[in-house]
Amino acid sequence: MSVTPSKELHGLSAHELGVAYASAQLSPVDVAEAVIARIEEREPVLNAFYVFDPDAVRADAVASQQRWRDGNQRSNLDGVPVTVKENIARAGVPMPSGTALPHPRIAAANAPITNRILESGAVILGSTTMPDWGMLSSGVSSLHGVSRSAWNPHWTTGGSSAGAGAAAAAGYGPLHVGTDIGGSIRLPAGWQGLASLKPSAGLVPLDAPYRGRAAGPLTRGVTDSALFMGILSQPDIRDYSTRPYPAQDWSNLSCDVGSLRVALQTEAGTGARVDPEVLAAVEEVATLFQEAGAHVTRIAPFINQDMLDGLDNFWRTRSWADYQGLPADHQEKVLPYIVQWCSRAAAFSGAQTIQNLHCIDEIQRATIAATAAYDVVLSPVAPMVAFRAEEPMPVNDPDQTMGHIGFTVPYNMSGQPAATVNCGFNFEGKPIGVQLAGRVGADALVLRAAAWYEAVRPQAAVPDWTSLD
Repeated sequence: MSVTPSKELHGLSAHELGVAYASAQLSPVDVAEAVIARIEEREPVLNAFYVFDPDAVRADAVASQQRWRDGNQRSNLDGVPVTVKENIARAGVPMPSGTALPHPRIAAANAPITNRILESGAVILGSTTMPDWGMLSSGVSSLHGVSRSAWNPHWTTGGSSAGAGAAAAAGYGPLHVGTDIGGSIRLPAGWQGLASLKPSAGLVPLDAPYRGRAAGPLTRGVTDSALFMGILSQPDIRDYSTRPYPAQDWSNLSCDVGSLRVALQTEAGTGARVDPEVLAAVEEVATLFQEAGAHVTRIAPFINQDMLDGLDNFWRTRSWADYQGLPADHQEKVLPYIVQWCSRAAAFSGAQTIQNLHCIDEIQRATIAATAAYDVVLSPVAPMVAFRAEEPMPVNDPDQTMGHIGFTVPYNMSGQPAATVNCGFNFEGKPIGVQLAGRVGADALVLRAAAWYEAVRPQAAVPDWTSLD
């Protein structure tokens, strides 16, 4: 590979940077300076960072540069710029989880993800923003204000990995980590033209595992997501939910499409109806798989409104418990939308809460049963395209169930992997994402299918990152 002057350093992929470092065409210091300049240019508008320390970035880049010169690089990601979401622990860094509450917890130790990144030699640029408690699908936060899309500052980033999505799309380096309990990696990716992966349950170790919660990459291309998974998926005993997954080959993205059994799901069975432009873009993806020899079958919805209502009500109870435990003067700091959303849980009985909790099992059972016969399940990431940046949710009514997560949340509850790739744009130029889900533990296969589609998709579905420069 040769790096041409026409390609901005901040926009190079992690794969390209690793090759350029190994051949001494580029240095981590030069790349760090280019990315810092990019951040300083765009951050006043995008508001993607909670913590950003250019001096620390420069020092880490110098250390990486020396390792490459000495032949002691830690991995092929040594010196590659990375961001992590603010709820991923970094020793000594506060973790406010998007809220303006005073005295946020300061991490005493690194999360497993942070340790793996540092062990690889990658350079952590900082911590990216999220909305209050991660319970919004936008970049609206009582602490940070509004994070905005790199495509257009009037559009939402998606959430709750809001800053991670904006940073990835804007070219704040190539690798970004988000977390996802109902779509919080895939929604920002889908609405900002990115590739992403919500991994199988426990595949990427967490220091605070929770039912449905996962962490994974947001990148500009599938190759980088796979490359990053080789680092993030290394086991760590601190995650007691980790399963004994067999080793996966993240370096092999070749795909025998003709052997795939593919399902196409275009109705979630709950929540908002799919926008016609989104529907057309996703159906075109299925057509390409079928024309390449895959056996494609259309499948019916497999969850219903009662299941999603129950899950949403359980989440309300969890956040109500957090909110109710705050002093009165601290409660005033929480975003009013979140307060209204979770306050409904005050009326739930203990029996109702247990019934709501059981909805997680119902969703898991239904999702696994409906998708077990297929290698890949195609669907929209969300029923709609990006909404206004200032809106907390696609439907600005906290009393309504989260009707935009009907395609994403089943795979959190079932523990199955789900990737995203851009598959088109609507009439306003807003990105449209397709979700590719698979069986538990088949993450590498899901990424191979995503990489195949990324390589063959029509030019009109390819994000033009140079238009964001």
